[in-house]
Amino acid sequence: MPTYEYECLECGEIFDAFQKMSDKPLTECVKCNGSVRKLISAGSGLIFKGSGFYITDYKKKTSSNENNSCPAKESGACSQDSCPKADKSSV
Repeated sequence: MPTYEYECLECGEIFDAFQKMSDKPLTECVKCNGSVRKLISAGSGLIFKGSGFYITDYKKKTSSNENNSCPAKESGACSQDSCPKADKSSV
């Protein structure tokens, strides 16, 4: 449920009200019972609750062997003899 902000036109009191979206706007001040108007506020951003939600949670972990391997080797288009990244001295 959203939180709405109201300002009293009589005493200037600013207060928040936790209401359903389908509820009618408040008409009376909680302090002096004067007339109120609903303020337009920026609201809050997206809030993640619970553990996790870190940028490192979804990164693909790479090892030092994967950094030196040929990307064409995975598709089968590269062999030990034709791969430019392959170490020919170990053949």
